[in-house]
Amino acid sequence: MTNSTWEKPIGTLDPDLSTAAPRSGINLKFVVAGIVILAAAIYLIANGTAAGARYFITVNELANGSYAGQTVRISGAVVGSSIKYDASNLVIDFTIANIPADTTDLAATLHNAVLDPNSQKLAIRVEGQVKPDLLQDEAQAIITGKLGADGVFYANELLLKCPSRYSEISPKNAIDNSGSQ
Repeated sequence: MTNSTWEKPIGTLDPDLSTAAPRSGINLKFVVAGIVILAAAIYLIANGTAAGARYFITVNELANGSYAGQTVRISGAVVGSSIKYDASNLVIDFTIANIPADTTDLAATLHNAVLDPNSQKLAIRVEGQVKPDLLQDEAQAIITGKLGADGVFYANELLLKCPSRYSEISPKNAIDNSGSQ
């Protein structure tokens, strides 16, 4: 029998290895993918933070802005004489008056907004909801929905805050009142 062995001579290059792609191309793909994912995450965080920075916009901002067709959250003072409720179809129609975004005395601000004839007003329509007990004159309404082309705000969420039901008690008065029971 014949013994045959094959040895590669020292110092020669393998032609298959000399034409292979450099390994840095694979790493470059991971770097590019990582940058794209990082940029997307930064964009989503920045966009979410900017959108949630304000809890609501005012009636004036809604009337002056280009919010038609967009879902927004607005706030205003309920004009009690405008409340109409159709119990058979579960439709609530009412009007809110503009209140400033920053206020220190909410009850006085709501009262003044409802009585001010120059205050910007907005018609609200809520469908598929029972009339809440807190829907009354001078309540603060925080409403999520869309402004229709007809100028009516179509709400899908209605939150109400009545300042007459929630009186602020200072910590000293709370302690004094707790011992008098």
